[in-house]
Amino acid sequence: FSISPPLAEMLADQMLSSRYLSHLDRLIALAEHEVSARQGSPFFDAAVLYRDHFRYCRSVVRDIWGGNILHAFRSLDEQGVIELMTCAGTHPVMPLVSEESNIRAHLELSQRNFHKHFGRPSRGLWMPECAYREETSEAPALDSYFSEKGFGFTFIETHGIMYGEPRPCFGVYRPVYGPYGTAFFGRDVETSHQVWSRQQGYPGDGLYREFYRDLGYDGEYDAVRPALHDDGVRRNVGIKYFRITGPDADLGMKEPYLPAPARSKASEHAGNFMFNRQKQAEYLASILGAPPLIVAMYDAELFGHWWFEGPAFLEYLFLKMHYDQDDVKPVTPSAFLDANPEHQILRPATSTWGAGGYFETWVNGDTDWIYRHVHTAERRMKNLANRFDSPDPFTRRALNQAARELVLMQSSDWPFLITTGTAKPYAVKRLREHIHNFTRLHDDLLYGRVDERFLAWLEEKNHIFMDEMDFTLFRG
Repeated sequence: FSISPPLAEMLADQMLSSRYLSHLDRLIALAEHEVSARQGSPFFDAAVLYRDHFRYCRSVVRDIWGGNILHAFRSLDEQGVIELMTCAGTHPVMPLVSEESNIRAHLELSQRNFHKHFGRPSRGLWMPECAYREETSEAPALDSYFSEKGFGFTFIETHGIMYGEPRPCFGVYRPVYGPYGTAFFGRDVETSHQVWSRQQGYPGDGLYREFYRDLGYDGEYDAVRPALHDDGVRRNVGIKYFRITGPDADLGMKEPYLPAPARSKASEHAGNFMFNRQKQAEYLASILGAPPLIVAMYDAELFGHWWFEGPAFLEYLFLKMHYDQDDVKPVTPSAFLDANPEHQILRPATSTWGAGGYFETWVNGDTDWIYRHVHTAERRMKNLANRFDSPDPFTRRALNQAARELVLMQSSDWPFLITTGTAKPYAVKRLREHIHNFTRLHDDLLYGRVDERFLAWLEEKNHIFMDEMDFTLFRG
């Protein structure tokens, strides 16, 4: 289970936790109103579900974990129920980072952040966007940096293994070791499509909740207004009364969402998924001559956000795997490697996940303008780090903030949002802000004119890695 450093910082942030709990209070009040208003209607059961769900969320976050849900993840990790791991820094597409010192800095910041929140180094590394670069005449293989920072394994898209050299003896159904000792787990395509795809997979079932019909838009304005932002603009509030109904059903023709049948369908799908894994494992074992390892990789946002019943599906799946069969067992990466230390050595191929499988989501005609700015900033940050050998405390603050602006600029979220069009103006705005902030700090540092008020404002606004950041990590 990968928790990126930005996510960890946000989940641990007291201001965001306070805002979240206040938001839950407003949602609970709205849901209680809805329960009263929907009595006798087809939407009553859903209204009760939302009221109870929001109350449960508040109880878990506030009363059990004291406002910091990271404590729950740490507890499960320490019990061995799950294995937590980090991802690189601010989630940059690492093969697109032009300076080696920048790559090392992201990996070091990741380990520092992970240790701060979870009390141990991360053995695993989630490569952002599963983006991997094989060795070239101009740059070393990406995994050459991993062992330096204590990472023992990572995950890669299917064709990163299948197109590797030499050919993988077991396909993606056993991990492989790269030339530098990192274990690579390859994604299984079948499990991905069966769960992720709305067209071919479970989430598109007609009984499941429709994401695009929301009370924030459908409800009476005066009723939903307290749950909206201060600007009063209608937005999704998370109370959705309609189900998918069918693949071609117009949004205006959706039928009422019924929680009980939807949950039963999630149980049915969990059973089907488990049955398919049993048959898949049986078939693969007969071909490979060894028990297969099936790696099912998903974005966490699928479960609960896009697919509301996804968490119920997972709950039923693990219950069924435990009680109903003995053929397929869940296992953490470290546990599997510890029990099975010998694997094929292979040079993985350059690859990403996402559309096309080769960086197209992040490098295209809409996003190519980004990288001339980012690469210039990467070179300038290295030069700053090399230039200032023993800065005074104030200059060190400015150098560390310049590094923060750079790593925020490098996030893969910005080109992704631009390419998909889901939040293009916001992504462009954030990119321009970080480019401007870095450039101003860079120039002010060179000319000895850093403005303390501007620096303090940036430190308050963009304060990721306040404990971990050290500009000397960017020396090269």
